[in-house]
Amino acid sequence: MDRPIRIVIADDHPVVRIGVRNMLMEAGGFEVVGDATDGDEAITQTLELQPDILLLDVSMPRLPGFEAMRAIMNGPSTAKVLLLTSTITTQQVIEALQIGARGIVLKDALANHLQTAIRTVYAGDYWIGGKRVVNLVAALHELMQKAAVPQRKTYGLTPRELEVVGCIVEGCSNRDIAKQFTLSEETVKRHLSNIFDKTGVSTRLELALFAIAHHLVTPNANA
Repeated sequence: MDRPIRIVIADDHPVVRIGVRNMLMEAGGFEVVGDATDGDEAITQTLELQPDILLLDVSMPRLPGFEAMRAIMNGPSTAKVLLLTSTITTQQVIEALQIGARGIVLKDALANHLQTAIRTVYAGDYWIGGKRVVNLVAALHELMQKAAVPQRKTYGLTPRELEVVGCIVEGCSNRDIAKQFTLSEETVKRHLSNIFDKTGVSTRLELALFAIAHHLVTPNANA
């Protein structure tokens, strides 16, 4: 590469901006030419500085990331947009790609993926789901199929906690649950305490009703 990849970082959290800047400067081959703290600044700096890559936070003050990206895509900038986010739904990924994003990097994967994602996008490909994507049409088709499948909300419960919830719905005691999963009763009590915290209920009856209402358990075929 004859020159470094020119980058604008747009994120309202200074810790993220500083961390990303330091990460890229240490890696070499990148030049951070600007940073923005909100969506309006992201648009202004991208149009004025004409970077190769805009690293754009999805959740930005004054103007959300998606709206800022729409404005940039409708302007004269040739910058490729790589979204940064803590969490994103499949439907939001589809929307982002349809607007013109070239990729999405989760913030908890910045250390592992950011440099590769930037180089991938700069080279003309896409970065979706933590990997290089060459065929955008095929990737969008796969995402749309995935989005069409309703995802069961689990309220952060672990697979074991969901099993315990199922036992509670069936009327099992702590001793029954401990025996079924080869656990101590103290461990079962800890699981229940965690489950109560995550679901916001306080009794076994409330938990059973909550689980049924929110489809946390599948019907027992033997019932």
